[in-house]
Amino acid sequence: MHTRKRILVTGASGLIGSHLCERLLADGHEVAGVDNFFTSSRENIEHLMDDRRFELIRHDVTFPFYIEVDEIFNLACPASPVHYQRDMVQTIKTCVHGAINMLGLAKRLRARIFQSSTSEVYGDPEIHPQREDYWGRVNPIGERSCYDEGKRCAEALFFAYRRQHNLPVKVGRIFNTYGPRMHENDGRVVSNFIIQALRNEPVTIFGDGSQTRSFCYISDIIACMLAFMASPPDFTGPMNMGNPEEHTIKEIADLILDLTGSRSELIFRPLPRDDPKQRRPDISLAGEKLGWSPRVPLREGLKKTIAYFENRLRACPC
Repeated sequence: MHTRKRILVTGASGLIGSHLCERLLADGHEVAGVDNFFTSSRENIEHLMDDRRFELIRHDVTFPFYIEVDEIFNLACPASPVHYQRDMVQTIKTCVHGAINMLGLAKRLRARIFQSSTSEVYGDPEIHPQREDYWGRVNPIGERSCYDEGKRCAEALFFAYRRQHNLPVKVGRIFNTYGPRMHENDGRVVSNFIIQALRNEPVTIFGDGSQTRSFCYISDIIACMLAFMASPPDFTGPMNMGNPEEHTIKEIADLILDLTGSRSELIFRPLPRDDPKQRRPDISLAGEKLGWSPRVPLREGLKKTIAYFENRLRACPC
């Protein structure tokens, strides 16, 4: 029998947060969405505002927050280098203070809480693909460390609360995710390439394009998150969440040019410091514990994402 829950989603207007809120409402739950709109757009959740079961709260998770809920999804944090490097101190605060505040709320309520961690905890990995028992290779003082180490500290906090207070936590390490509602100026590969291709501008590749990434469509990530949250409380993770199908950056650029019919040329720029050379999740744990694996092929997911950006550019061709 389905039980309606009241669920808190921080970072509700981001790519993952907005799709999660939408899915939770479709499943019959009440949703309280929290966001300070530092990097995300209210537009992503405007279509939910007429639903009486959805409440939007403008709040910064680095400050304490009080609400009565049954479950918490902590997704709040800038997730692209362009955004999280814009205010590095705020990024660290969001990762660490935000985790402390949400864990404190979960402890008071005895609520199950999901932490949106990241593949960036592995840094520039020395093993491939990346398994959850790999501790990573991260530069603790590099330009990306505000995010990488912030998320690593958040994981440490979650497991400290688990050990000390027996809190029901779930820690998911999310790999590259794409789909409609991506921010067009977030500096990520998929959104950058699509926007440049649709405008017939040069498609910018950093490095020689041989570095690899694995891209998971948003609906697959949401399905994994919900299955993880519903799993037995003794399964805490950390657990990789992503698509193990690996592609070079140049392959992604060529595919997007093909799907858009663009006249854009490829141009190459120096690779940013500490940028990982390869990234691919081992998702054996998710398969074993949840019976989960991605379903949306890259070409199909890119078509849907391209259609989304085409509509946005028609509405605002600036």
